[in-house]
Amino acid sequence: MRSRVRSCGIIKRSGMFCCISMIRIVIADDHTIVRHGLKQILALTPDIIVVGESGDGDELLDVLTQIPCDLVLLDMNMPGLAGVDLIKRMRTECSHLPILVLSMHIEGQIASRALKAGASGYLTKDSDPEILVGAIRKVVSGGRFVDAALVETLLFDHDLETRAPHEGLSPRELQVFLMLASGKTVSKIASELNLSIKTISTHKCRFMLKMNIQTKTDLVRYAIRHQLIDG
Repeated sequence: MRSRVRSCGIIKRSGMFCCISMIRIVIADDHTIVRHGLKQILALTPDIIVVGESGDGDELLDVLTQIPCDLVLLDMNMPGLAGVDLIKRMRTECSHLPILVLSMHIEGQIASRALKAGASGYLTKDSDPEILVGAIRKVVSGGRFVDAALVETLLFDHDLETRAPHEGLSPRELQVFLMLASGKTVSKIASELNLSIKTISTHKCRFMLKMNIQTKTDLVRYAIRHQLIDG
């Protein structure tokens, strides 16, 4: 099992040098600019240091075998292995390692699945930097953290895990889902709905995360199994 002993950082206070326990972070996000921004924010915090980064799930698993760390700051949507499946894999291979999800998605259904899969916390990317730092410290110390905007949904929406995954989609997400399942491309759907390709891709990303679907083949199989389209 990988050591959880943290590194010791030296800082100067009132003419004296003090040793502080450093929290070692690995950032996993497929956007380089996001990783760079997070590193800049965390560089201002004396007890947190970024020791590694990755842009996809498979690379992240490799990084974790090489670099000791105390927490993974994880985006839910990355190329390859990602989302709930990546969290479950990490729980199997790095059972001791806390995972704090930092996501653009504010839907309770996505947060609920991440937490049930083994994440220790869930935070949205529009959170203030001080909230991010506080969440990191709380999760590393053994606590759990949920974005305040999602607490009420997670507490009171008891149907999140009992209803069929597609029942939690917004009307537009369901519409795009059914059009994709019927064989239409993203560009064709964008043309028919008079929306941008980027907007359709965003809807696709969200419903695939909500439903924990990885490929278009899985999407079609789901739609047939639930009699949403003809087989």
